[in-house]
Amino acid sequence: MPDPIAVNSMFSRIACRYDVANRILSGGIDLWWRRRLVAAVKRDQPHDVLDLATGSGDIAFALSRKVMTAKNIIGMDFCQPMLDEAEIKRAAAGENAFPGVRFQQGDGLALPLADASFDAVTISFGLRNMADRAKSLTEMRRVLRPGGRMYVLEFSQPDPWFKPLYLFYLRHVLPTIAGIVTRDRAAYVYLNESIEQFPGRHQLAQEIKAAGFQNVAATGLTFGIVALHEAVA
Repeated sequence: MPDPIAVNSMFSRIACRYDVANRILSGGIDLWWRRRLVAAVKRDQPHDVLDLATGSGDIAFALSRKVMTAKNIIGMDFCQPMLDEAEIKRAAAGENAFPGVRFQQGDGLALPLADASFDAVTISFGLRNMADRAKSLTEMRRVLRPGGRMYVLEFSQPDPWFKPLYLFYLRHVLPTIAGIVTRDRAAYVYLNESIEQFPGRHQLAQEIKAAGFQNVAATGLTFGIVALHEAVA
């Protein structure tokens, strides 16, 4: 499992270049993946939403724009420099651009939030970095109201025919490009390793069920390299 101190340090180092690296390394497809997540949340019309591992706030801001029912959105992350980047984005958009959004530092393994206080919890590309996935999933379920929904967008294991090409990209191409963009190649070697070690969508669905969730569904995206999981508390 990831070392929280090392992960925090890594994201602190790359925070100011994180978004640019995401766009380049994914060829922009990460924007579509996030749109799929936001569309799923919009369908269920929640009022109170927690965006865990919010990073630089893209999902929180998109929820504020697209999900009209979401009047209270908390973007939470344990890495303060990433939250600083989110606040820079908010300031650039204008003081009143995202009135329902607020950011808060917090640990995904011990959320500083009351039980049953949210209709929805989202987490995009953050579950993989939790030191204890089971505990993090349990915490997300704890803060959801009965019948509330969790949405997990995360890297997964690709379709078998695509796996050799994908692994070559992860191991050789991605760290090199990322090293040029962020000047921190080691951070993206970690990214590669964490993706390779992460379970596929069917195994992760079982972990979500084990945490007490029901009606777990998993949808593979882009040849299976990413999956969108949905579940009910």
